[in-house]
Amino acid sequence: MSQINLQDSFKEFCEKKNFEINTQQKEIIHLLSKFLDKKETFLSRFFGNKKKLCFYLYGKVGVGKTMLLDFFYNELKINKHRQHFNEFMINFHDFRHEKKDNNTIRDFVKKLKKKYELIYLDEFQVTNIVDAMILGKLFKEIFKENIKIIITTNTKLNNLYKEGLQRKQFLPFVSIIKRFSIQKELIIKDDYRVKNNEAIQEIFYPLNEKTSFRINQRFHELTKNKNKEKRIVTTKGRNFFIENFYSGVARFKFKDLCDNNLGAEDYINIAKICSHIFIEGIPLFNNENSNQQLRFITLIDILYEKKIRITLSIEKSLENLSSSNKHFEVFKRTVSRLFEMTKSP
Repeated sequence: MSQINLQDSFKEFCEKKNFEINTQQKEIIHLLSKFLDKKETFLSRFFGNKKKLCFYLYGKVGVGKTMLLDFFYNELKINKHRQHFNEFMINFHDFRHEKKDNNTIRDFVKKLKKKYELIYLDEFQVTNIVDAMILGKLFKEIFKENIKIIITTNTKLNNLYKEGLQRKQFLPFVSIIKRFSIQKELIIKDDYRVKNNEAIQEIFYPLNEKTSFRINQRFHELTKNKNKEKRIVTTKGRNFFIENFYSGVARFKFKDLCDNNLGAEDYINIAKICSHIFIEGIPLFNNENSNQQLRFITLIDILYEKKIRITLSIEKSLENLSSSNKHFEVFKRTVSRLFEMTKSP
């Protein structure tokens, strides 16, 4: 990999963006430099210290994890690939479905190796048993091929898939990541997305006639002189109908997106044709509607990654939006992102 003076480049980057530099960020940039240049030596092999192939950056929402790893990724002059973790796993499962043989994992990783020296997985989280069961074997092959991985996540490694089904079968993944990773927590007091949130104009609450009137006004502003279309989004044979679509501006009820059996791939395909999405009737979340909440979390992650603007009508303000116990921690990221995604440009 290329030798880069990351410290100087990062200082220049922050000056251009008018970003504040703190000691935590400097330390992470230093660790990234070591991660970039680390070589496996005779002594490291002798003492059993494996070459570090993964940089695992975790921390609370809105502290700048993605900003730091985006900077690092953009500085690299190598064959590289950045992908949201959901999309990465969808691609793997699609490959597996097409291949249908015993060498699927190895063949998938060989394909990656031909293209990339480094893969950047943003917003790493494990929420389903299918991914949990496969990740250990998948990453074992990735590291065997000396493909470097950089990861952002809100979750400490030991807490991944914490209360998931058959978690014991997930532990080999935790073990292999520990073995090959530099783990670092980014700790900053402020959530940069929530700071200076006076500019928010795209959230309407509570759910009443006045709110309906205001969101109707906003929708008509954005769709003026645009033609209404009916669009069908097809995902693996499933058809999802968009009744209100105006040249990239789409309008949905919360229940249409989150009560139905939709997943990350459906939301990715919806995002492909949209530039601005209205979501109306977002409820308070609790233990009774935790499945709908998880779909909403996934939806917002994807819209955020794809830089889709959103307008919401919601039961209460974001600061007072409740959560189920199960998704309480990860939902903090969703709320933080909603602050950012609904700000006026």
